Amino acid sequence: MASRTRAKWPLYPAVAVVVVITMFPFLWMLISSFKGLSELYTVPPTWIPETPSWTNYMKVLFDSNVPRYFLNSVIISAGSTAIALALAILASYGFARFKFRGKSLAISMIIVGQLLPTAAIIVPLYVVLNWLGLLNTYLGLILAYLILTLPLSVFMLISYFRGIPVELEEAAIVDGASRLGALLRITLPLSLPGVVAVIVYAFVTTWNEFIFALCFAIDSSTKTLPIGLSEFTTEFNTDWGAVMAASVIMTVPIAILFLAMQKLFVGGLTAGGTKG
Repeated sequence: MASRTRAKWPLYPAVAVVVVITMFPFLWMLISSFKGLSELYTVPPTWIPETPSWTNYMKVLFDSNVPRYFLNSVIISAGSTAIALALAILASYGFARFKFRGKSLAISMIIVGQLLPTAAIIVPLYVVLNWLGLLNTYLGLILAYLILTLPLSVFMLISYFRGIPVELEEAAIVDGASRLGALLRITLPLSLPGVVAVIVYAFVTTWNEFIFALCFAIDSSTKTLPIGLSEFTTEFNTDWGAVMAASVIMTVPIAILFLAMQKLFVGGLTAGGTKG
């Protein structure tokens, strides 16, 4: 055991370097959010603000639409994640447990759907949402985001459900449970890491999405946080202090979500990529 530990020592400096490089943008964002406008352009840059100030946060929270955009992002991301999770569970369970004609083709089409570039579907999606009267609505953005998150969510859960012994469900059905009851009471609890991985993936994807929100959200009633960040940039100037403060506000919910579900999320990704 001691020899194995000593053998890993050379890896620690490399890991430390990777961690520092990864965390540096977030640290710089946090530091810059407390700087005044003049200090942001100081050369060489200051690592610790000379006069830390909450001015940027006050501007973002009270002199902009960021609080409204934050609420919009929460509603849209939570709604899209909930629908994507429900549909992914039902679809992936069907693919994992039942045999039917065209099953392989359907799974292949799901994968192809994930590979489609966003730019290729914006125009037809805009036409459909406009025809349905869903432009500039929460529901329209929620349905649009399903196109981004549902294919991979289904694919992840198919792999995970295939790793759950079917005998457990058969035993529950023999005891009187329905197929849906066996799914909810047996399979889903055993698939919790995979479900959590889907939740985190779907929420983060919709939370950070920019192109669909830019095209389908017209005013502040539906615009999301990524759009709010762009509003601090004008033709002649960018308020970097406000951008950094808004970025911190935008990052906090994602950081909390990931830290709360970290172990299950990593386990779900690992199992989903290796089972089946």
